[in-house]
Amino acid sequence: MSETESGKQPTRGERAAAWWRERLANRDSGAARGLSARLRRAHALAALAEPQVQALARDLGLGEGQADTLLRLVWALAELRESDGHSLARRLGGPEPVMSHLRFQRLMRAEGEEFSTALRRAIVMADRRCDVARLAADLLVWDHPQWGEAARRRWIFDYFAAPAPGTQETSGEIAQ
Repeated sequence: MSETESGKQPTRGERAAAWWRERLANRDSGAARGLSARLRRAHALAALAEPQVQALARDLGLGEGQADTLLRLVWALAELRESDGHSLARRLGGPEPVMSHLRFQRLMRAEGEEFSTALRRAIVMADRRCDVARLAADLLVWDHPQWGEAARRRWIFDYFAAPAPGTQETSGEIAQ
């Protein structure tokens, strides 16, 4: 595991984003297009059998018990085409939402395969772009009882473009 320019170890979300940049982001590469297409179409076992997916699992420290988390992550990453500074929830919502409030609420309540399917559709609605590292970090903890709840809360506040309670808004960004 390499260090970032600041000398700190990269987070799991940053490592997943680096994997996405190296393996999927270059749409001019036949290998990236091929892997992305295979992952978007793959059933669970086929996706897990991809050597690049297993490399990501090793880098993130995910084992057999976290296969569902890994699948959710790689299926979502395969849908993305661009990384920008906005969370997926912010791209879906805001003053003129591209996803209705009701559909967003269903996304927040969804679990398992239903969540993975709704998430992939949401990424398409967001023009296949968002902050890849942040999305990956959130998906990696989505099922955790405490951290997953905190991620969903962030998504709700981001969707409505509102500062979370106890935060201050400075220059258009939320400071914690």
